[in-house]
Amino acid sequence: MSTLEQAVDLDHAIVARRTGPSLNLPALIRRALVYVLLSVAAFVSVFPFLWMIVSATNASPDIVTGKATIGEALLTNVVGFFTQVDAPRIFWNSAFLAIVGTLLTLAVSSLAGYGFEVFRSRFREKIFGGMLLMLSIPFAALMVPLFVMMANLKLINTYAAIILPGIASIFIIFYFRQATKAFPHELRDAARIDGLKEWQIFLHIYLPVMRSTYAAAIIIVFMANWNNYLWPLIVLQTNEQKTITLVIQSLSSAYYPDYGVIMVGTILATLPTLVIFFVLQRRFVEGLLGSVK
Repeated sequence: MSTLEQAVDLDHAIVARRTGPSLNLPALIRRALVYVLLSVAAFVSVFPFLWMIVSATNASPDIVTGKATIGEALLTNVVGFFTQVDAPRIFWNSAFLAIVGTLLTLAVSSLAGYGFEVFRSRFREKIFGGMLLMLSIPFAALMVPLFVMMANLKLINTYAAIILPGIASIFIIFYFRQATKAFPHELRDAARIDGLKEWQIFLHIYLPVMRSTYAAAIIIVFMANWNNYLWPLIVLQTNEQKTITLVIQSLSSAYYPDYGVIMVGTILATLPTLVIFFVLQRRFVEGLLGSVK
C-alpha cells in the first residue's frame, strides 16, 4: 500500500471516529432528553424569580389578573414600600440576626464537629447518634417548651431568643464532622510534635485548610437565619424588633394587600442571600464536595 493510500485511509478513520458518535441515534435521544429535563428544571427554578421581578413593575390589579409583561408602576411600588415600612430598621434587624447567628453557629458547631472527629471516647458514637436522632423531632414539637424556657429567662422579644436556640446546629455539627474526616491527620500530628496546643491547631491549621467547608456552611446558615420566619413570629412581639420576613407577611395579610409593594419587598429581601451565594459560589461547591486545601 502506498503512502498516499495510507494517508487517505487514516483520514477516513479520523472522520469516521469524529462522526460516529453523532450518528448514534439512541445516544442522541438520551442527550436530548437530558437537555430537555435540565431546561424544564431550570425554567421551574427561575420562573418564580422572573415573575417576582415582572410583578414588581405592575400595579396590584394587574398582578391579580395575571399580567405577565413589564409595567410602569415600579417607582410607585418602591415608594409605597419605603413609605409603609421602616426599611432601614427591619433590614438592620434581619442583618444583625443573620450575621451574629451565623458567626456564633459556625464557631460552636465547627468546634463540636472537630471535637467529635478528633477526640475519641467510648461514648462518642452513642452521643453523636443521639444527636442525629434529635433531627427527626419537628420544630413544632419544640416550640412550646422552647417558648416557656425563653419566657422564664425573660428573653421574649429580644434578639437573644432568636439566636441562642440555633447556635448548636446538629446539622452543621454533622457537616463539619464529616468534612473533618478529610482533614490530613499528618498536619495535626506534626503540629502537636511542634508543641502547638489543640486550640492553636484549630485556629492556625484547621481553619485555613477547611475554608471551603466554612464557606459552604456560611451560605447554609446565613440563608436559614435570614429566611427564619416561624420562631421570630412567636418570640418577637413589637414592630421595632421585626425582621423582613415578618414585615412582608404582615403586608400580605392586609385586608387589601398591595401585591406590587409586596413584590418589591420580596426582591429586596432576596438580594442579600443572592449576593452571599454568588460571592462564595466557588467555595460553596468545593465545600459540598469535601475539598480540603
